[in-house]
Amino acid sequence: MRKYGWNSFKDLIFRNPSAVNQDPHVDDGDENAERGNWANKREYILSTIGYAVGLGNIWRFPYLAYKNGGGAFLIPYFGMLVVTGIPLYFLESALGQFCSQGPINIWRAVPLLQGVGVAMVMVTLIVSVYYNVIIAYSLYYMFASFQSPLPWSGCFNWADSNCSNTTIVPCNVSGVLLANGTQENSTCPSSDKITSPSEQYWDRVALQRSSNLEETGQVVWHLALCLLLSSILVAASLIRGIKSSGKVVYFTATFPYVVILILLIRGVTLEGARDGIEFYIGSQSNLTKLTEAQVWKDAATQTFYSLSIGWGGVMTLASYNKFHNNLLKDSFVVTLTNAGTSVLAGFAIFSILGHMAHVYKMPVGKVVKEGFGLAFIAYPDALSKLPVSPLWSSLFFFMLLTVGLDSQFAGIEVLTTCIIDAFPKTLKSKRALLSTATCAILYLLGLPCVTQAGIYWVTLIDQFVASWVLLMLVLLEIIGVCYIYGGNRFVKDIEMMLGKKSFAFWLWWRLCWFFISPCIIVVILVWSLMTFTPPSYGASQFPVWGLALGWCMVVFVLLWIPVIAVYKLTRVEGSPWKQLKSLCSPSEEWHPYLDVHRGERYSEERCRCKKSHNRPEINVNVVCSSWL
Repeated sequence: MRKYGWNSFKDLIFRNPSAVNQDPHVDDGDENAERGNWANKREYILSTIGYAVGLGNIWRFPYLAYKNGGGAFLIPYFGMLVVTGIPLYFLESALGQFCSQGPINIWRAVPLLQGVGVAMVMVTLIVSVYYNVIIAYSLYYMFASFQSPLPWSGCFNWADSNCSNTTIVPCNVSGVLLANGTQENSTCPSSDKITSPSEQYWDRVALQRSSNLEETGQVVWHLALCLLLSSILVAASLIRGIKSSGKVVYFTATFPYVVILILLIRGVTLEGARDGIEFYIGSQSNLTKLTEAQVWKDAATQTFYSLSIGWGGVMTLASYNKFHNNLLKDSFVVTLTNAGTSVLAGFAIFSILGHMAHVYKMPVGKVVKEGFGLAFIAYPDALSKLPVSPLWSSLFFFMLLTVGLDSQFAGIEVLTTCIIDAFPKTLKSKRALLSTATCAILYLLGLPCVTQAGIYWVTLIDQFVASWVLLMLVLLEIIGVCYIYGGNRFVKDIEMMLGKKSFAFWLWWRLCWFFISPCIIVVILVWSLMTFTPPSYGASQFPVWGLALGWCMVVFVLLWIPVIAVYKLTRVEGSPWKQLKSLCSPSEEWHPYLDVHRGERYSEERCRCKKSHNRPEINVNVVCSSWL
């Protein structure tokens, strides 16, 4: 990455008048001299892999595989990847690359649905708040790992009487025979209250967790400082947009694979590792699970969320590609790498969890967790049992940090790109200031999530916003592109970038876009709504007002769709049918960004032709003969 002196830094942040004509986001060799492009193909691929490979690959996929038949789960998972994951990733990449715009301006193709793009940005904004908090958790645990012994390796002075290093707590009872023949026992923790040191450390030290959402408590300052550090890291990495983040991902996108391989090699050498892997995808695989609909639903859901489809990030990153970039090849590389990472991470996770089960002399299934329970309780507990445990623990949490940063980079890029695309003349030279301001705002919004009730807020956001809402946005995206804009027209747009393809080539993609993918999404969406249960964290239930607030977040995201549609209808003249027809047709601004790429289909004559339909004095057949 380039090094800048103080004057250069001031130019980047405050846009010195002497540097106002030089956009730091654009290099001399960029095809698009206004928005800029990726410095090279490697940076784009690493950025998209870093965005797709997130915490879900590490703390959710292995658990789903274990729960849904082990190795048998790979059949529906890769099946859903083929019929939904790759086609939809290809679709979003093509949209972004074709018009070189963010997820809001993309909907110039179907102005009526521009609210879908705004809703995607709102989801990214809200999720970026709690994702920043998860990065802060990883930072705190990474710093805490620089101790020997690890602070959660035993029941130290912060623990209560229910803390135990073993699964069965010996209770030395000094019985006293009373006059009535009963025996008075000394205080002894009941088995259902026994907790491991790692669990108590997570609740009592790291989170300082209150009993419920209503008990906000005070700000946990060590987490607030870690949140500040994570915001600074993200802002520094995005100081020049993709020009700087593209350099950072050389490390952040590749280092997690180094750590996963190190943990895997270490894990398979431990006692009990084989049992863990057997439970993951070994001989314990249960093919009869494939007859259960829940398994296929979990596979499809994991595919959507793991590839970050519907968040706007895929479109945003692709919008900085060169127009003729081979996005089809890129889609296969990113989606298959993402899937392979999930499988590989599962081996590393379960080999060490198998050792943990061996140490505790209990079934592997008893130590398997997902989400926060895996990342900050079960896995730290397992790592604390290894020789040189601080080394393995610091590596693991540094891996979580880099995985989280990659995803956060793309989330911030979505926000800043949409704002700059909306006001290009004013803001394109102030990207550094905008990125810094965005990170500062996200830090302030994240402060409630680092109070003593913070984990409840994080859970609430995750369960309501980062769930079935995304499925609804993806469904509207497919309807808008394939059924309103037109699948055949979209295919012609892609051929402008990739070159002419055969009918047989497009048959598969049309089948997925028009039928298979939307049908699967509808089934999952209806199922998710029918089986919805109010979220909770552990034994703590959310109050009614907390659940109402969760639904308000959902409404806040989805309300943009009808509100913007109604607003646009009021701005168009004519009968209701003509208004609707006009907003379901591409606007005049919908075209490849650069003139050189527009060809006859999006030339100036095409724009005049569109206007001439409302002017009978113009001979439409003459004007439009070159492109109809």
